[in-house]
Amino acid sequence: MSITANIARSWRNPQAVMRRLLAGGKREDQALMFLMGACFIIFIAQWPRLTRLSQEGAEAPLQAMLGGAMFAWLFIAPLLFYGIAALLRLLFVALRRPIGWYEARLALFWSLLAASPLWLLNGLLNGLVGQGLVTVVIGFAILAAFFWLLAMMLATAALEARAAKS
Repeated sequence: MSITANIARSWRNPQAVMRRLLAGGKREDQALMFLMGACFIIFIAQWPRLTRLSQEGAEAPLQAMLGGAMFAWLFIAPLLFYGIAALLRLLFVALRRPIGWYEARLALFWSLLAASPLWLLNGLLNGLVGQGLVTVVIGFAILAAFFWLLAMMLATAALEARAAKS
């Protein structure tokens, strides 16, 4: 199934998508591409906001702000997300619901990619409306949706790991 179809399906039935991804075997290349794709989409989502800032007289030129955002989202953020995935795995071990390192990464990276279209919406709103109550509320809604997806993916990974042991 295509990535866009899986993203749409993740909002209807995240457990089925996660089971399908786990059934494909440990594909570290696929997990990395999910992460890089999500980070790239989030970087693209920054463009309208940064353009608005440059037109409102920001101290830095647009190219410098875009370069900073690109560096942050395509080089720094992936490293941070690997660290967050490791912390999630350790948290699940502490909760006595062990999942593997790969499963924790896959759940986090796929959740990020599945929520990335909402980042595009947020970027568009920030570019058109600017900072305000509407964009803050939408931002919190997007964050809640991401955490919901992440919780569903991690719970499914834990159930699959328990089923594999028995």
